[in-house]
Amino acid sequence: MEAVETGRFTIGVFQDVPWAQRGLEALKADGFVAESLSIIAKDSPDVSALVQAALGDAGQTMDVRGLGSVRARGPVVEALQGGEQSLATKGIAASIRFVGFQKHDGFIYETLASRGGILVAIRSEPRAADALALLMAYGGGNAAIGAWTGRV
Repeated sequence: MEAVETGRFTIGVFQDVPWAQRGLEALKADGFVAESLSIIAKDSPDVSALVQAALGDAGQTMDVRGLGSVRARGPVVEALQGGEQSLATKGIAASIRFVGFQKHDGFIYETLASRGGILVAIRSEPRAADALALLMAYGGGNAAIGAWTGRV
């Protein structure tokens, strides 16, 4: 897979673990490697098992403003935690701009995740349209591509 800018992602939110599992399996079958995938969801045994199966380890448990205790793993977590932002103090809505989305997008993702949705992000700018199509085809709600480099 080609090297990509770490700050650009395609994101969607699945309604529950079974839908997210199908979506993640489709992404991996289409050549998206586990290292390019991220999951953020309210912590539960089912979510922990999903993260373990899809990404190779159970990730970390962390507190996220607006969501509470979540299970998180992947490059979007690192991007949202870096620099001046922190998921614990700012939440997804305020941090999402660091990965190419506007605050209102983050508010939607945060709201869906707070209701039990599974946020899945893919770091793959060269194949962002492919990732978007798969997210949408497998039930990823509010799926969108973050702003491309140079986009005004």
